[in-house]
Amino acid sequence: MPTRRDFLKLLSTATAAGMTGIALPVMAGAASNYTSKRPPVGKRKFVSQAVEQQLASVKASIADPKLAWMFENCYPNTLDTTVELGTLDGKPDTFVITGDIDAMWLRDSSAQVVPYIPLAKNDPALQRLFRGLIRRQARCIRIDPYANAFMPDPHAKPLDWSVHDNTDMKPGVGERKWEIDSLCYPIRLAHGYWQASGDTEPFDDDWREAMHLVLKTFREQQRKHDHGPYHFQRTSPVPTESLMLGGYGNPTRPNGMIHSMFRPSDDACLYPLSVPSNLFAVLSLRQLAQMSRSLHHDNSFASQCEALANEVEQAVQKDGHMHDDHGQTFWAYEIDGFGNQLFMDDANVPSLLGLPYLGCCDRNDPLYRRTRERVWSPRNPYFFRGKAAEGVGGPHEGLRMIWPMSIMMYAQTSGDVSEVRQCLAWLRDTDAGAGFMHESFDQDDPATFTRSWFAWANTLFGELIIDVQQKYPALLRDGL
Repeated sequence: MPTRRDFLKLLSTATAAGMTGIALPVMAGAASNYTSKRPPVGKRKFVSQAVEQQLASVKASIADPKLAWMFENCYPNTLDTTVELGTLDGKPDTFVITGDIDAMWLRDSSAQVVPYIPLAKNDPALQRLFRGLIRRQARCIRIDPYANAFMPDPHAKPLDWSVHDNTDMKPGVGERKWEIDSLCYPIRLAHGYWQASGDTEPFDDDWREAMHLVLKTFREQQRKHDHGPYHFQRTSPVPTESLMLGGYGNPTRPNGMIHSMFRPSDDACLYPLSVPSNLFAVLSLRQLAQMSRSLHHDNSFASQCEALANEVEQAVQKDGHMHDDHGQTFWAYEIDGFGNQLFMDDANVPSLLGLPYLGCCDRNDPLYRRTRERVWSPRNPYFFRGKAAEGVGGPHEGLRMIWPMSIMMYAQTSGDVSEVRQCLAWLRDTDAGAGFMHESFDQDDPATFTRSWFAWANTLFGELIIDVQQKYPALLRDGL
């Protein structure tokens, strides 16, 4: 049975051989010439004048020619290549694909556009994009709050590798892997957009209905009394593509945390109580409560969101800590409620490394600092150090494969300019001459990589450069 991994590996091979029929965002010109690899203006999916102005301004401040070239290619990549605007039920609609898969992940589509949020207030085109995406995500959640990916047509069949999954598939669902972050990211997007723009237009009754489903689903997946309605099994040679015990996952002892059957990588959890995902849910529930009170004057629903956030937070604080040989605490990655705990980290966000980036804690929090130090070390089984770079990967692409996303998170959560400089150098030097970010690359050979067109990583790189330009302008101005 083909899987998502099989599809992406086939696509990468075809792309390298010049055989793919998918229009990747590449123009003629050798990489050494640093010729723009953006699509021609007339072939770009979406154009924002605010984004173009910021791109030009920030690029002009970057002394390193390759870094400037990569920023120009990556920062607008989501807008250039993945956005489809339209109308649905007479209202603005925005569908955002991941890149090389013609489907929309709730997580990816949110993360792909977050860097443009600060520009939305003064750009009507961006406002329309965000209004449409917030509506589309709400519609997806109303179709199935347990799904992670959706098709452009709300009535379409699933992705090829999901057709025979043993789960409760619904029309319009691309894949149905239950991940807590799939419901957190749309809240992060909605809250961030509302805070930055003051726009209340997309937060109508349909959006409110979707948010009530979010709360209902989180409560169901506390699994206090039974397994709840979600189960999933897939015939695959890859164990992390399916769930044990009839599709309900490894056993747990309920403790108030929310169960997540899959990680943000779309790999199955070993222990279904994910610490970073639950901390993300705590933040998201509190953001949702704030929006409900302010926008809808719904104190009852807001109080329910806050009560669940408090319960989950208390459970994570009680059971989510591990201890080193000196009695110092740090965060576990996953637990089961029976006392079993797993320490590792995965490059996909929410991760332990990325907690301050999401706003779940301060980067100077001592508990986080101890956790971060362990994540970026051989004590994390998915930390890799090679000739090309060092960073975090995960089971999704296997050993030795570093994800640029982890290097970006390490830089985003650092207060050390030398660390940030090193991260920028690694990112600059591991693109295999493509001018874009890849999903992952071999620790010793960046020419061995996965995914030529991964818009989340591209836009996240653009966000990092803007962040560096604001915090450490001399780092870009003086070169690496």
